[in-house]
Amino acid sequence: MSHMPGFVVVWEFYVLSGREPDFEQAYGPHGPWVKLFQINPHFIRTDLQRDLAAPRRYWTLDYWASESAYNQFRTAHLADYERIDAECARLTESEVELGRFASL
Repeated sequence: MSHMPGFVVVWEFYVLSGREPDFEQAYGPHGPWVKLFQINPHFIRTDLQRDLAAPRRYWTLDYWASESAYNQFRTAHLADYERIDAECARLTESEVELGRFASL
Protein backbone atom coordinates (compact mmCIF):
# COMPACT_ATOMS: atom_id res chain seq x y z
CA MET A 1 0.00 0.00 0.00
CA SER A 2 1.42 3.39 -0.96
CA HIS A 3 1.74 6.17 1.58
CA MET A 4 -0.59 9.08 0.88
CA PRO A 5 0.98 12.41 1.73
CA GLY A 6 -1.01 14.40 4.24
CA PHE A 7 0.25 17.83 3.28
CA VAL A 8 1.76 19.52 0.21
CA VAL A 9 3.42 22.94 -0.18
CA VAL A 10 3.42 24.23 -3.77
CA TRP A 11 5.95 26.84 -4.92
CA GLU A 12 6.18 28.57 -8.29
CA PHE A 13 9.49 29.79 -9.71
CA TYR A 14 10.45 31.74 -12.80
CA VAL A 15 14.05 30.82 -13.55
CA LEU A 16 16.57 33.20 -15.11
CA SER A 17 17.26 32.39 -18.74
CA GLY A 18 20.21 30.02 -19.05
CA ARG A 19 20.05 28.99 -15.37
CA GLU A 20 17.55 26.17 -15.89
CA PRO A 21 20.11 23.32 -15.50
CA ASP A 22 21.42 24.83 -12.24
CA PHE A 23 17.88 25.32 -10.95
CA GLU A 24 16.92 21.75 -11.83
CA GLN A 25 19.97 20.45 -9.96
CA ALA A 26 19.27 22.61 -6.89
CA TYR A 27 15.57 21.79 -6.66
CA GLY A 28 15.67 18.25 -8.03
CA PRO A 29 15.78 14.94 -6.13
CA HIS A 30 19.51 15.17 -5.29
CA GLY A 31 19.77 18.89 -4.62
CA PRO A 32 20.38 20.73 -1.35
CA TRP A 33 16.68 21.25 -0.61
CA VAL A 34 15.82 17.57 -0.70
CA LYS A 35 18.99 16.70 1.23
CA LEU A 36 17.96 19.14 3.96
CA PHE A 37 14.37 17.91 4.06
CA GLN A 38 15.46 14.26 4.17
CA ILE A 39 16.89 14.65 7.67
CA ASN A 40 13.28 14.77 8.89
CA PRO A 41 11.34 11.49 9.01
CA HIS A 42 8.08 13.35 8.23
CA PHE A 43 9.35 14.51 4.82
CA ILE A 44 7.97 12.33 2.03
CA ARG A 45 9.29 13.74 -1.26
CA THR A 46 9.65 16.75 -3.54
CA ASP A 47 8.36 16.74 -7.11
CA LEU A 48 9.85 19.22 -9.57
CA GLN A 49 7.61 20.21 -12.49
CA ARG A 50 8.49 22.27 -15.58
CA ASP A 51 5.78 24.09 -17.55
CA LEU A 52 5.82 22.86 -21.16
CA ALA A 53 4.24 26.09 -22.43
CA ALA A 54 6.55 28.39 -20.43
CA PRO A 55 9.84 26.49 -19.97
CA ARG A 56 11.32 28.92 -17.43
CA ARG A 57 8.32 28.35 -15.12
CA TYR A 58 8.64 25.59 -12.53
CA TRP A 59 6.65 24.24 -9.61
CA THR A 60 7.94 22.34 -6.64
CA LEU A 61 5.57 20.18 -4.62
CA ASP A 62 6.95 19.35 -1.17
CA TYR A 63 5.10 16.43 0.43
CA TRP A 64 5.08 16.10 4.22
CA ALA A 65 3.19 13.91 6.67
CA SER A 66 1.45 17.00 8.09
CA GLU A 67 1.50 20.78 8.08
CA SER A 68 2.66 20.80 11.69
CA ALA A 69 5.64 18.56 10.79
CA TYR A 70 6.58 20.98 7.99
CA ASN A 71 6.21 24.05 10.22
CA GLN A 72 8.23 22.47 13.04
CA PHE A 73 10.97 21.51 10.59
CA ARG A 74 11.20 25.03 9.16
CA THR A 75 11.39 26.53 12.66
CA ALA A 76 14.05 24.07 13.81
CA HIS A 77 16.17 24.47 10.65
CA LEU A 78 15.55 28.12 9.83
CA ALA A 79 19.24 29.01 9.45
CA ASP A 80 19.85 26.17 6.96
CA TYR A 81 16.61 27.02 5.14
CA GLU A 82 17.58 30.70 4.80
CA ARG A 83 21.14 29.83 3.71
CA ILE A 84 19.99 27.54 0.89
CA ASP A 85 17.27 30.01 -0.12
CA ALA A 86 19.84 32.81 -0.41
CA GLU A 87 22.18 30.61 -2.48
CA CYS A 88 19.35 29.62 -4.84
CA ALA A 89 17.95 33.16 -5.20
CA ARG A 90 20.59 33.86 -7.88
CA LEU A 91 18.85 31.32 -10.13
CA THR A 92 15.37 32.85 -10.22
CA GLU A 93 13.44 35.96 -11.19
CA SER A 94 10.65 35.15 -8.76
CA GLU A 95 9.56 32.66 -6.12
CA VAL A 96 5.99 32.48 -4.82
CA GLU A 97 4.32 30.05 -2.46
CA LEU A 98 1.15 29.13 -4.37
CA GLY A 99 -0.50 27.32 -1.50
CA ARG A 100 -0.59 24.67 1.17
CA PHE A 101 -2.84 21.70 0.52
CA ALA A 102 -4.15 18.76 2.51
CA SER A 103 -4.80 15.37 0.95
CA LEU A 104 -8.42 14.30 1.17
